Amino acid sequence: MGDDAVHRVAGLPGEAAPVGLTLALGRLRTLGATGLRVALPAPGHPLGLSGPPEFNARALDAAEAVVCFGTAFGLVPEVSEAGPAGDVHVEVVWHALPVREAPPADVPSLGEAERELAEALRDATAVLARLDVAASGPVAEAAIDAYRARAEAGREVLAPGYPPRAARVLELAQRITLLIALAHDHGHGAAVSASEMAARTQALRPVERTARRAQVAAYNSMVEERERGVR
Repeated sequence: MGDDAVHRVAGLPGEAAPVGLTLALGRLRTLGATGLRVALPAPGHPLGLSGPPEFNARALDAAEAVVCFGTAFGLVPEVSEAGPAGDVHVEVVWHALPVREAPPADVPSLGEAERELAEALRDATAVLARLDVAASGPVAEAAIDAYRARAEAGREVLAPGYPPRAARVLELAQRITLLIALAHDHGHGAAVSASEMAARTQALRPVERTARRAQVAAYNSMVEERERGVR
């Protein structure tokens, strides 16, 4: 979803048609929402979800969702594109659906996420070195250079007000996610057989899972602190 995508929200109580984000957030606030949680589920891993099964299934299909804190609603995106190449119009409709008010699945604390990430980075490096699939080539190098340029420019990974640890955790999680993506897309290296490629995927799966858990922990840290009464 690019920055220029049009976002609307459908299915809100009291709204017969999809509405813009500003109106939608206001409506959710009147319904009792005091915060939003991010969910990044994957097959076999309902990360950040709390049910019911119907909502979880749609969130899994989209690979992401937003769950309200303070009211029993969640939002699942549906992305559509139209137009010729080079002038594609992207629209995102977030479908508001009932959710179960329960703790989100498998979301660690920031402290836990930071410790797990340190281990995951070490594991990922060891796996890539052992299988000789470290990302290489011009496409991979360009992606790494772009990431470093953004980091050196001091880009904000989170909005102001988040704990410094949350920004640190998210930045590391994004870096690990990039390394894994490059390894999958461009890092065949010596792993040319089906068995070697399967071994790479199997070895990197828990690292990818840890990175996703850390991203959710970072994005949701303000809501989690509020729920614990810190704020």
